[in-house]
This record gives sequence, structure tokens and C-alpha cells, in this order.
Amino acid sequence: MRKRIYVAATSQHVGKTTSTLGLVAAVKKKGIHVGYCKPVGQEFVDLEDLQVDKDAVLFAQYMDFKIDSNVHSPVILGKGATTAYLEHPERYHYKEEIMEAVEKLDKEYDMVIYEGTGHPGVGSVVDLNNADVAKLINASVIMVVEGGIGNTIDKLNMSIALFREANVPLLGVIINKVRPDKIEKVRSLVGKKLHQMGIPLLGCVPYDRTLSYPILSTVADAIKGKVIHNPDKMDNRIEDLLPGSLINYEEHHSKKNFLLIISYNRLDEGIRILKTEFNKPSINGIALTVFGMHEQNNIQLSKDALEYVNEHKIPVIVTPFDTYGSVVKISQIEVKINTRTPWKVKRAIDLIENHIDLSSIIETGLE
Repeated sequence: MRKRIYVAATSQHVGKTTSTLGLVAAVKKKGIHVGYCKPVGQEFVDLEDLQVDKDAVLFAQYMDFKIDSNVHSPVILGKGATTAYLEHPERYHYKEEIMEAVEKLDKEYDMVIYEGTGHPGVGSVVDLNNADVAKLINASVIMVVEGGIGNTIDKLNMSIALFREANVPLLGVIINKVRPDKIEKVRSLVGKKLHQMGIPLLGCVPYDRTLSYPILSTVADAIKGKVIHNPDKMDNRIEDLLPGSLINYEEHHSKKNFLLIISYNRLDEGIRILKTEFNKPSINGIALTVFGMHEQNNIQLSKDALEYVNEHKIPVIVTPFDTYGSVVKISQIEVKINTRTPWKVKRAIDLIENHIDLSSIIETGLE
């Protein structure tokens, strides 16, 4: 029987996709023919007449396979799915659909990496939480948890309970997003506790701020922004925010790839400051706040402002929020790696390769 590995996590946004990318890359380097599947998905995109999990689309692009929703994303729990299941469970055959995908993947690949969904309990409503799925497909589990000590151990203990109950083997733990200055302490103390629990520590990944940078289209969604200039630049990464009220402060001149958030009425003044006081402004977008304005759909830039944004190919979006509200909304964005952030894919793979020891898993990868 071929090896199946299931990547789970203690909660959302702690690094399942990052870890899965690194694992896939490491397996490929060993010359093992590796496949991918997201057995249960929640966030999906429409591909023609099919719904496919977003992560499956990302891996199809990275691993260069033609995506088949029945194989790579067999179950989608979209809006209304859980209610429909509870009302008529007899109409759904989720487990059979997952096993059909497993059988097809087993025939094609030497090893298959399965990516979990959310925290371990997600999917329980349809009898397919992460432990249920790992048990169903007879996979061993790698657990990902966010960096820390006490809270990390507590979350791990709670999260692995479902897998223990289902008698699913744990291959090890990846501690992600650890403060660089705390890595040795976390590795020592959490590693000691894991040893007592009989679970290997595969490694600690330092927090990397670049993986938290959103692209402008994500920012626009968060602040209900409408693009009015240079829409082809909406994949620009946003590394920092520069509120218009701070634009002429000396300490803000070092900002890179920033988003200028400024009132529509102050834009010309802001452009003047950028021209005269910033030697080479690294601006990746402008968010015009039009809070309280009645004519929000007919925003026109002045001649000077228009020339500036076109010269530097700066995308401009209009938001109904004020500056403070925009900053708050943007700060609450949970950023995921996706097909529009290729630099993050490469960085995620590098981080796992440099900080996680997967040799014990890969070298015994074929049964």
C-alpha cells in the first residue's frame, strides 16, 4: 500500500498550506512521484461548471497537474451544505466520494499528500472532521501549530485528542510562526513536552512577515474598494500602510511597497509631498477615502494626480471607509497563499526546507 500523509492544524491560518507546499517540494526532490488532494474543502472557486477548493487550484498550478474536482477536491462544504446534509443525510455519499478519489490517486502516485481543513473538528457536522478523514483514508498525520509554549502545548493536546480517539498515527509536529528570538526556547521546551507525549518534533519555522503581506485586490475586498485606475496592477503586494496624515513625517520615508490611504480631498497635496519630499517613493497603491461624500461613483482625479499615477503605474481604489476604518479593516485581513502570490509559494517552500526535518518521513515514504 502506498503512503498517505495528512496535514492537519490546530486552527485556521497557522500554516497548513505552507507546510504542505514544503512537504510536497521535499518529496519531489527525492524523486518520489507525489500527488495532492484536499478531501474536504470550504473555500472554493468555480471552474466552468465545477466547484474546486482554492488550495487545490494552487497546488495544481505549482505541481503542474490538470485539476479534476472529483479527485483533487472531492467534497466541498459550501454555503447551505451542512443544513442540507442534516436534513437529508441519505442524499449524500461524501465518504464514498473521498475513497473514490483515494483509489484513483493511489494508482497514479507513489505518495499522496492530503491537506486538512480548518481546525481538527471542522467537518464534524457531516461526519467528516479531520480525524474522521485521516482514519477513513488510512493516513498518518503531521500536525501544524502556531508558535509559543504554554498555549501551543494546550492547543496541541486538545487538537490531537480527536486523532487519538480515532487511533490515527501522528508522524510529528511542525511549530510555525515562531518569533525568531524564541526559536531555541520553543524547540527545547515544547520539544521536551512532545517527547513525553511520544510525538516527534519535526522543527520550528520562524515567523516571516513577508507571508503576511496581502496583494492589493485582497485589500480592496476588505475595504469595499472600487478600482478606478491601473486595474492590471491589483496583484501589487502591500508591505506597509501610509495614512495621508503622516505622509510628510521623516520616519515614514523608509516604507517600501506601501499603500497610501488618503482622503480624496487631500490627494493633490499628498501627490505634491510624494514628488518633493520622497526621493523615490515605493508606492504600490492608493486608497482614496470618500467617507461622507454623496458622489462616490464619480470620482475624478486632477490632471497632476492622474499624470502621477499613470507615470508610476499606481493602481487607485476608492473606498467608502475613512482612513481609520480602512486601516482597521486592512489590519484584520487573514492572508493566505494563493495562485496570485507566487513569491509566497517559493518563500514557504524555502522556510520548510531550511527549518523542518522531513527525512524520517520521506525516507520511509513507501510501504
